[in-house]
Amino acid sequence: MTPAQTQLWRSLPNVSEHQHGHGHDGHDGHEGHDAEHHYTQDYWDERYGSAEKIWSGNPNPQLVAQVADLTPGDVLDAGSGEGADAIWLASQGWRVTAVDVSPVALARAATHAAERGAEIADRITWQHEDLLSWSPDRQRFDLVSAQFMHLPQPELAGLHRRLAAAVKPGGTLLLVLHHADDLHVNVGRPSGHPHLFPPPEEIVATLDPAEFDIVIAGAVERPATDVDGQPVTVKDTVVRAVRRS
Repeated sequence: MTPAQTQLWRSLPNVSEHQHGHGHDGHDGHEGHDAEHHYTQDYWDERYGSAEKIWSGNPNPQLVAQVADLTPGDVLDAGSGEGADAIWLASQGWRVTAVDVSPVALARAATHAAERGAEIADRITWQHEDLLSWSPDRQRFDLVSAQFMHLPQPELAGLHRRLAAAVKPGGTLLLVLHHADDLHVNVGRPSGHPHLFPPPEEIVATLDPAEFDIVIAGAVERPATDVDGQPVTVKDTVVRAVRRS
């Protein structure tokens, strides 16, 4: 890939799903249109700059469900977007490092956090990084979360390995992606790119079995709204693993 292509790429949202999460999910229907440009900071700055609000402002549901039983500590929110996950984590007592490729998104997220007050904002560090070339400090975080980061291989596996390396002994890695079954649901997934939806076992294979115990690796259903405004059920691929102490 060219240097421009090694910028962070995340598939675009379907508007009907904004109510379900802030994150990096779905697709805008422009399949194959200038796909290489999707890897660039310029693309995402333009995308976030196109509207005052892109996402719902709600934390991603699998994050909320999977973090409920964890003791707050230091967390890396990889691909933080407009900051809904980071702000929610901070409200639960976590110390958050929120990383994104887009300075426009980071500035907006910081504004949202400041609106929640200093108790929330002071718990979050906003950091501009290209997640396809940046390696976080090894074994630094109690939790590393990446929600709906859809990349081609081998870039996705490389990202997951670098994120896994950042998990402390006893800490948790949480990787959530759309499931391939959603390609058959009317929610605007990019049907021409099934390789962007790896099965759970493919994600698990990127983790060293000598270092990680798998807590969950499977498909988790959740309600959504399709492109016609009708209620549907979609699936998220959820991989949660704990680094052995």
